[in-house]
Amino acid sequence: MGIYLSSPKTEKASDDGENESLRYGVSSMQGWRATMEDAHAACLDLDTSTSFFGVYDGHGGKAVSKFCAKYLHQQVLKHESYMAGDLGTSVQKAFLRMDEMMCGQRGWRELAILGDKMDKISGMIEGFIWSPKSAEANNQVDDWPPEEGPHSDFHGPNAGSTACVAIIRNNQLVVANAGDSRCVISRKGQAYNLSKDHKPDLEAEKDRILKAGGFIRVGRVNGSLNLARAIGDMEFKQNETMPAEKQIVTANPDVTTVELCEDDEFLVIACDGIWDCMSSQQLVDYIGDQLKTESKLSVICERVFDRCLAPSVGGEGCDNMTMILVQFKKPIHNPNDASTSAAELPSTSNQPVSNPNEGPSKTE
Repeated sequence: MGIYLSSPKTEKASDDGENESLRYGVSSMQGWRATMEDAHAACLDLDTSTSFFGVYDGHGGKAVSKFCAKYLHQQVLKHESYMAGDLGTSVQKAFLRMDEMMCGQRGWRELAILGDKMDKISGMIEGFIWSPKSAEANNQVDDWPPEEGPHSDFHGPNAGSTACVAIIRNNQLVVANAGDSRCVISRKGQAYNLSKDHKPDLEAEKDRILKAGGFIRVGRVNGSLNLARAIGDMEFKQNETMPAEKQIVTANPDVTTVELCEDDEFLVIACDGIWDCMSSQQLVDYIGDQLKTESKLSVICERVFDRCLAPSVGGEGCDNMTMILVQFKKPIHNPNDASTSAAELPSTSNQPVSNPNEGPSKTE
């Protein structure tokens, strides 16, 4: 049945965790799709004061989304701006770094492994024998040195992935997004979009696409991709006269910084398999109702999937589904600090937001 199964795979992969400041639940479900191309990362303790959560919705395969889930938060952590306390710059650079790391022999090899194109018995990838480096064997982050091999001229994958991540440090929340996965916060029961869905028909996206030599047909970039920003998709990033931020499709994220306050209840990051079926406010309302009787956050995520799953193939509710629900413990801010008011959300979010293109303003 093409890219769809004859019956949906409704088994869920779920997890929960908590620390002193927050609790989270995450779940993913393949659904009607023939393959599972979503991935996610949930790091309660990126460092002693910082948590990281990310949802990655792959297209054209699962390798790029899994690559991001494995490496993006590591690159945030090791960037020099992170050491200086500049979370926004470090996460923006990490998004762009993913495209760089996926090029060349080493990038090709890692994508082949993550995409299950490696013969697990022989350790061979299309005839190329590989032995893990000692740093990789110990799961240590290295500086990604180049490797020599038959794919040293590999320009990166034509598959791609969205990336929507939230970094929480004390009462600071930084959200970075490229693509149409979405981050929404509930403040006193009102939904506020903290990311914008990057579709080709948005004026800013259309302008960049056309200036870089691309075109839009039936709402898709060059008639094929229904996203204007993504990690990977290197076929749309070959204009040598343009920087990475101005390519037809760019991995450059919008970055939003918000000061959390005691009115903030929870945060949701989810792929478009959810947002195709529920608006931001509808999901916030549903979660708020569920929290009255259910304490396990991953169970709430699972119930959202069951609610969104299409009864038959076709239309909304047939996509892969991944969702992270983060609940803030009280008090969010330091008791010695002045109280943070709801007015400190970006000014364009003074009203509840359900349209993904009416979220708060961004700083890049």
